[in-house]
Amino acid sequence: MDIDKIFSILKNDFDQNKLKHSEFVDFMENLKDPYLVLICCILSLRTNDKITIHAAKRMLELAKTPEEMRKISFEDLKNAIYPVGFYQNKASQILDLSCELCEKYNSIVPKTIDELTKFKGVGRKTANLVLTKGHNIAGICVDIHVHRISNRLGLTKTKTPDETELALRKILPKKYWIDFNTYLVTLGQNICKPQKPDCSRCPIEKYCMKMLG
Repeated sequence: MDIDKIFSILKNDFDQNKLKHSEFVDFMENLKDPYLVLICCILSLRTNDKITIHAAKRMLELAKTPEEMRKISFEDLKNAIYPVGFYQNKASQILDLSCELCEKYNSIVPKTIDELTKFKGVGRKTANLVLTKGHNIAGICVDIHVHRISNRLGLTKTKTPDETELALRKILPKKYWIDFNTYLVTLGQNICKPQKPDCSRCPIEKYCMKMLG
């Protein structure tokens, strides 16, 4: 499979906005700060982008650093992020995480997956996103879209996103790691959907295992 060609096509379509990316994708791309990426990613779990972006903006009006966040009351944060999924649990998680960062990490977000996943509720997907979008460190963030499309393309034959990430680390050139999530999430949201993918509009259709038989 010509991975270089696939990336070239997806990058071109993404850059020209032929693949319409959500406002939340742009929002996350522009954060740059690892703490902001971390807490906004926590909000996004099991919640659609349209709800998440508004909740994230309200949250960041309250605080933008661990020191500021730890001073916010649970009630204020809970109300700000409603109606994201599990908003009460996420409010507690963000406050606890912010306190832990202040007390144990001098308010500096760790730069390794092993350290990041020590925080309650932070899995490999979130950890990788913090590395790539917050620290600009190579990582492969695998969500349901990346997992699904990687298997449809035949890049992987895996059952879970974590398995897909580990498999991709072995075969995907490192220069593509950071952008892999952005391109495939955009493709998955627009075209390569779980049910009834719009293959006729897919820019990389000819590389799909479904088309290759």
